[in-house]
Formats: sequence, C-alpha cells, structure tokens
Amino acid sequence: MLLRSNRAPVLSVEEEFMTKRLLVAVAVIVFSANLAYSAENNTKKKAASVQPKTDKVVASPVPPKPFSDNVTGLEMVNVKGGCYQMGDFAGMGRQEEKPAHEVCVDDFYMGKYEVTQDQWKKIMGSSPSVNKNCGKNGCPVDTVSWNDVQEYISRLNSRFNEENKIAGKYRLPTEAEWEYAARSGGKSEQYSGSDILVDVACFFEWNGDLDYRWSPKPVGTKRPNGLGIYDMTGNVWEWTSDWYGSDYYAVSPKNNPAGPVSGDRRVLRGGGWRNGAFDLRTSYRNFLPPLYRSDSIGFRLVWDLSKKLPLQDQPGKK
Repeated sequence: MLLRSNRAPVLSVEEEFMTKRLLVAVAVIVFSANLAYSAENNTKKKAASVQPKTDKVVASPVPPKPFSDNVTGLEMVNVKGGCYQMGDFAGMGRQEEKPAHEVCVDDFYMGKYEVTQDQWKKIMGSSPSVNKNCGKNGCPVDTVSWNDVQEYISRLNSRFNEENKIAGKYRLPTEAEWEYAARSGGKSEQYSGSDILVDVACFFEWNGDLDYRWSPKPVGTKRPNGLGIYDMTGNVWEWTSDWYGSDYYAVSPKNNPAGPVSGDRRVLRGGGWRNGAFDLRTSYRNFLPPLYRSDSIGFRLVWDLSKKLPLQDQPGKK
C-alpha cells in the first residue's frame, strides 16, 4: 500500500540555485517593464503640458480690413493710433520741420489711394484735372485748391450720410495724422514705406522716359507702405486740414494736434511728380494759399472716428 506524504519535495542544491536565478531574472524583467512604462507616461504628461489644447488655441489678431464706400468706391484703411516723433527725425530738414516732437494720434481710417479723377466726377460732375491722360485707370485728381476740396467733401458727406443713414464725416487728414500714416505708423522712414525712393514714388527723375518724367501715374503704381497705403510719397501733393505756422512745432500739443487756429496758408505733404528727393521726404512741409491750384496738387481723405460709431454704423455698412 502506497502512503502519500504531506512533506514538500526536497530540492537538490543545484535545483535550488537554478530556481533562484529564474526568480531574479523574472523580477528584473518586471522592474524594467515598469520603469519603461513610467518614463513613457512622464514624457506624455510633459508634452501635454506644453502643447495647447486645440479647443483653446488663440488665433493671431487680424487687422481690420479696408472698406470701400458705396458712393464713390473710396477705399479706406484702418490706421491704429499711437505716438511718434513728428518732424525732422533724421536731422536733415528745414527749419519748419523742427523741432522733432512727440505727438499721439487716435485711430482713424485713411484713403488707401489719392482721390482719383473718376471719384471726383461722381460727386462734382466733371474733373478739373490737367493730367487727364496719365494712364488708363485711376489717375489722381489734380488742379484742385484747398477750398475746392472742402466743397467736394461737403457734397460727399451729404450724399454718403443720406444714403447710409449714419452720422460721420470724411475730411482732410491733420498734418500729424498724415505724417504718422506716411511713416507706416510713425516709423523712421525717409519716404513712405522705404528709404529707397524709386520703390515707392512717382517723381522727377531722368531716365530717358519723358512721359514718366512729366506726368503723374495711376494711383497704386508703386509699392505701398507698411500700412498698405499707396503714393504718400510723390505723384501729387496732398492737402491737409492744418493752417501753417512757422513756430507751431515748438508749441504743438502732444495729443491730436490740429495746427494753428488761423493763418493764410494751408499745409501740403508728400511731394509731387515735379519734385526731387529732398521735397519728397515724409517730414517735408509745403504751404500754399487755400485758393492755389496746380497740376501737381491733389488730396486723400480720412474718415473721422471721433464720434465712436457702433460697428454696424461704420462706413459702407447699411
């Protein structure tokens, strides 16, 4: 009769040694697996902490788009206000450009282009321009006095506001607004958008092409400046709203200066197709009687935001 023993089998010394080696190997494998899993987990957590969640990504701010009004087709660019050193920042200007002084302007809309002959005719019925054949499309209006421009603006505002049922107004830019926009938001630019004149300006230059030398060009022919505005250097001189004062820069207020309260000459900026490089600098100031006309004088407009119109009442919106 066979009897079953309850005692555990006795292992030989060699078997016991092999068993211990096997247990140690299994323990090493398990430990290594745990270590690898832990490292992978930590890597994923770190990556998640530096990667923004897709539902919380903040898009880059988009600048306001230009608008085109439904009366004349004038295109206006939103100019974000700011502060800058107005005047002879380069130390090479005339006395009337000095002293360079800090001014700040509020936001405003400025014409992407100089007002064209067609846009003038839509309001006034006919164009006074001498340079009627400067190109097939979009020649800037010329031979307009400051007073002529005021009549145009008055009629434009009356028609625009009546058709759009809003309160607001077009006007000429102040000198401070004009220079701020010409210098791509107050940057230290000799010419509007570049220090290389030929890139941005239609101006007096001898290159064997008499037509190029002796006439303006359609608006937008050259490169725009940093704000997407064209021809603020050259093509035609541009009237501003300011009276000229020889000492005004020395006493100018810092915020939104608008020029002297009275005078006998109005300020023009930007230079024209008859002018050379010195007169086309962004800080250069010209000043003429408000009745003066020339075939190298035109203008561009701004839209006045001082009334703080609600979004739905912005220009071009019905």
